[in-house]
Amino acid sequence: MIRNKPKQIGDLLMQFLRSEGLETPLLEHRIVNAWPAVMGEAVSKYTSELYIKNSVLWVKLKSPALKQNLLMMHGEITRKLNAYVQSQVITDVHFL
Repeated sequence: MIRNKPKQIGDLLMQFLRSEGLETPLLEHRIVNAWPAVMGEAVSKYTSELYIKNSVLWVKLKSPALKQNLLMMHGEITRKLNAYVQSQVITDVHFL
């Protein structure tokens, strides 16, 4: 009988998701859900819509002043969101 090394369930789940092509949609969903935790409640209340298309997070904001402030921080926001989900999911953030 051949014995395999034991693997952690989390590693097996990620391997399964990757093989079924479900890892990227799951990580994208986690990025969108991470927005309030990463950006805080003050920014989140001015956010009306978030979606990811072609590895870019699109964020619709209600405040032009906030949009200007976040435009200057888009690189840092991208890094923080990717770090939150521990994977390189998005390459940039654009504000509408």
